[in-house]
Amino acid sequence: MVQQAVPAALSGRLVTFGVLPTSPSTAYGYIQKGGAALDGGSEVARFVEKPAQDKAVEFLVSGQYLWNAGIFLVRAQTLLDALQTYAPDILEACRKAMRDPRCDGLFIRPDAQVFSGCRSQSIDYAVMERAENVSVFPFAGIWSDVGSWNAVAALAEPDAAGNRAGGELQYAHHLNARSTYIHAAGKRPVVALGTTGVLVIDTPDALLVADAAHVEAVKEVVAKLEALDASQAVQHRRVFRPWGWYDSIDIGLRHQVKRITVKPGASLSLQMHHHRAEHWVVVSGMAEVTNGDKVVTLHENQSTYIPIGQKHRLANLGAVPLEIIEVQSGAYLGEDDIVRLQDTYGRG
Repeated sequence: MVQQAVPAALSGRLVTFGVLPTSPSTAYGYIQKGGAALDGGSEVARFVEKPAQDKAVEFLVSGQYLWNAGIFLVRAQTLLDALQTYAPDILEACRKAMRDPRCDGLFIRPDAQVFSGCRSQSIDYAVMERAENVSVFPFAGIWSDVGSWNAVAALAEPDAAGNRAGGELQYAHHLNARSTYIHAAGKRPVVALGTTGVLVIDTPDALLVADAAHVEAVKEVVAKLEALDASQAVQHRRVFRPWGWYDSIDIGLRHQVKRITVKPGASLSLQMHHHRAEHWVVVSGMAEVTNGDKVVTLHENQSTYIPIGQKHRLANLGAVPLEIIEVQSGAYLGEDDIVRLQDTYGRG
């Protein structure tokens, strides 16, 4: 399919791929095919937003509609030209943001302040629905955009009662349940008792229990969490950094416990905190610890204490990952209480 579309893309067409629908789904947008294009695909008559059920049935029966996969094949210059024509402000904002990027290890980060001023609009709205040189090629294979938990559930094999499970399967249990999907994160048993048509999504960040008919509205849940200023709306419990990652195990009024993993040869910034002290316990590996004016090496089951205001640094000079447990205590435990004095990754 992709090979068939390459000549069209090389000739300057904006190529999109549509999936042959297998059901009247209301979870996907649709592409209505127009006349045959010279490149072997079809012209695009129009893009249609997620339809109501009766419209989805009409689209399926007509044979003229494809699910919008949101997958494109296009020459870079063709896309730049299209952006210049239909969304010049977005293109200019991106260009400005990349004039002075910040390198963070393997990451290249655009200027955050400039980029935040760019209006938010999908490529579908900004370009594809307005351009005249768009071709669509059909994809007839098995496909799912995994855009909802119903789509995720459909990837799992059902049992005799229509129940499905994902994640760590040994933790998912159905008792007198029907058509129920459980996604188990693997830290605790998840049991559905006497349920029908329910999805139970258990993750380290949050627990979602939803009727299968309403799971497409999960964005309303995110909006609610954002309104409550809940961190789970924007950030996972496990947070990745250039040096490794940390997992927030427990958070209380004046304490926070993190499990920190530092990659071999990596180090955190030399830093200090105004509002919190820290206790570090090495679980595995070998840690080089800068604590004030002292630099010490700690091995498994050894620990250190970092007072409030003390400059400190954690480094892994070993050949295996370093894992520590960090216990923070103090009046304020936010990530913005980090004053970086030196940093390998160019962070201020």
